[in-house]
Amino acid sequence: MYRADRITQGVSHIFLLILAIGSIIPFIILLSSSLSDEASILKDGYSFFPKEFSFAAYEYLLNNSSSIFRAYGITIFVTVFGTFVSLAMTSFLAYALSRRDLPYRNVFAFFVFFTLLFNGGLVPTYLVYTQIFDVKNTIWALIVPGLLMNGFNVLLMRTFFITSIPEPIIESARMDGAGEFRTFFSIILPLSLPILATIGLLQTIIYWNDWFNGLIYITEPSLFSIQNMLNRMLSDIQFLATTNFGSNTSTAAAEIPTTGVRMAIAVIGVLPILIAYPFFQKYLVKGIALGSVKG
Repeated sequence: MYRADRITQGVSHIFLLILAIGSIIPFIILLSSSLSDEASILKDGYSFFPKEFSFAAYEYLLNNSSSIFRAYGITIFVTVFGTFVSLAMTSFLAYALSRRDLPYRNVFAFFVFFTLLFNGGLVPTYLVYTQIFDVKNTIWALIVPGLLMNGFNVLLMRTFFITSIPEPIIESARMDGAGEFRTFFSIILPLSLPILATIGLLQTIIYWNDWFNGLIYITEPSLFSIQNMLNRMLSDIQFLATTNFGSNTSTAAAEIPTTGVRMAIAVIGVLPILIAYPFFQKYLVKGIALGSVKG
């Protein structure tokens, strides 16, 4: 029996190792292509190691460094501020729904669950944000749409509060004279770091990768996030590569390392998240395991 368990464990490790390698390979090819000469890519295709090193793609992006750094600053502010406020709103609502003495608790929980199944649609949402909230061409257009609590995150955190925070601890705090806010900030939050880190990381990824809100609400280039900036640069490159404006323009467009720039754009967009993820990984796994719905 012991030997069978070791065999099963070994097979599982090999299988997970194959999956891990399969996940890393695309990024290696992505990084290699961004550092490869455009001609070698067109001639030999993609490879794990650059056949001819070239920083032309990154040099092209650095020609727009002021715009990229400004877009990075906007994205960092939106990600940090939006994640903090969204996490606060989610935790407040989740804690309230976890309390059994909350009046109409099931009704509020149904409203949260309902948002997982239906939404108002793109056109009504656009009209609400532009005509009522008036966030078009403001920094709030990148923040406010993400502040509406994600129903999945609320239910995940509520489940964590119910299953992982012992009720006697809350009752003891009340007996000592602590109110709801004191109990929440002094007892609940310190015991909820795994689920807070998990949902915070999920919200961070959503805000960092968000380009759709900038696409429909932002037309002012000075307010572009990094994703919108890179998407605009990619569209400009494709436009120059496929449009004939004359010999000089066509020659300049032909010199742009289009494939390498695409890869470099992807590296610039994903690199900060790859750097930050390992620091949150243990909290992410623990928070999902503890906050998941128990059967």
